Amino acid sequence: MTSSWVAVDITLTGQVPAWRPETGHVVFGEQGEQYFAWLPSVPQGKVEATYRVDGHTTTTTGIGYQDHNWGNASMLKLMHHWYWARGAAGPYSVIASYITAEKAYSYAEVPIFMLARDGELIAADAAKVAFEQLGGYTEAETGKPVTGVTRYTYTDGDERYVVTFTRHSDLATVKFIDDLKGPKKAAAKLIGFDGAYLRFAGELRVDRYRSEELVESHSDDALWELMYFGKARP
Repeated sequence: MTSSWVAVDITLTGQVPAWRPETGHVVFGEQGEQYFAWLPSVPQGKVEATYRVDGHTTTTTGIGYQDHNWGNASMLKLMHHWYWARGAAGPYSVIASYITAEKAYSYAEVPIFMLARDGELIAADAAKVAFEQLGGYTEAETGKPVTGVTRYTYTDGDERYVVTFTRHSDLATVKFIDDLKGPKKAAAKLIGFDGAYLRFAGELRVDRYRSEELVESHSDDALWELMYFGKARP
């Protein structure tokens, strides 16, 4: 029997400066005693990778991303579900998310949005974002409500950016309880836990309007996700 060896060398070089939404903290509770914090340290970067398998070397390049999150409470207790997406189309780089808090926090909705052009931040005020969900359906395996199109519209005076993610296929449909075993699985069933994770592939489109005139449009492939901790709401 022969053994194989693998070596990987990856370099990620930022093309968009590190960014965070305001303080980077989403606070929960009457006194803000619980929080979730998030920092995309590399919103978009160039990846250079070399990997070696049994002496055969391959070099490739691509686009990468890095973030970090932390908090003082479990996300399962704070968040009911969220959409999260990133991508690049033409000169634009996008990070977009829409978080829905748990029932204890009145299902409060928290938009997060960053748009950069040629590596420079041009839009990041969540108060200027409108979120739409179009083409809703119930995903058969997980039983979660899903939308085929998620759209973020950023309006700043006469300038308007419409960022649309259109689903073409599913990359993952995961029921968390299926990965549990023994007592943990029994306990999850007992409390009715049915959390799920879905990952989609499709198209990202960035349309820029001045007043009502479309002045620019770019599209490319993209990936995004739906994390669903809570039970589907009626």
